[in-house]
Amino acid sequence: MVNISKSHGCLALTAYVLLIHPTLIAAAPKLHVITFGKWATVHCSQDSIADTGDAHSLVLKVRPLLVDGRTKEFTVGALHDVTDQLFVVRQAFRVNDSLPEEPASLSHWEWRRGGWLLVDRVTGRVSAINLPEFDDVYSEVRWYRGYAAYCGLSDDSKQIYAIVAQINRRKPVVKWLIGETKFAVESQEWRVPDSDCRPPDWQRDPARVTFEPNPSTKRTYVIRGRTGDLLADEKEDDEAMK
Repeated sequence: MVNISKSHGCLALTAYVLLIHPTLIAAAPKLHVITFGKWATVHCSQDSIADTGDAHSLVLKVRPLLVDGRTKEFTVGALHDVTDQLFVVRQAFRVNDSLPEEPASLSHWEWRRGGWLLVDRVTGRVSAINLPEFDDVYSEVRWYRGYAAYCGLSDDSKQIYAIVAQINRRKPVVKWLIGETKFAVESQEWRVPDSDCRPPDWQRDPARVTFEPNPSTKRTYVIRGRTGDLLADEKEDDEAMK
């Protein structure tokens, strides 16, 4: 009888606590499931990728990003783990390319590459990342930790910048004016700019990134938190040339 009374007492106490403090239930975090769907091959817009002369350059492989089984975004390329909770991945989306005079039944949709997304595995949140001077066609991002290194374009597409950006920071850690694009100096007709900036290289201990637009021009920046300092030896060479 004593055991039964204790059992009833525990049940009653539990019911009382949950009744008086319903927030105990609400406070339990909801677990989210982040997965990717199957890859699909799609045709993309000529404006969305660099013209390499390869017929396959107009084809993209995309896959859906699923949060709790529902499609949140479409993505292209591999993801990069920033931490065990956060990762980044590039967005892909469809745009309606139909002209105003074309009938709705002949709507024309095209795939394009977009910017980068930050995904939180715990909260399930998917948000766009602001990368200064990032260009959907021109910029090829190399990630290291929470830093993105790439070549960006000015708003008028006439100047090329070496950029290092940090997630959730509007001001770039590094912004170096490399020069003018060929669009600015050779042609008055629009075309995809040639890449005058090779993909940058990262190294650790200390964290540093090297931009080498051409064999005669190279800069290495040491990344310390929110700042990027030109490597001492290259800084001396740069000042000697002035």
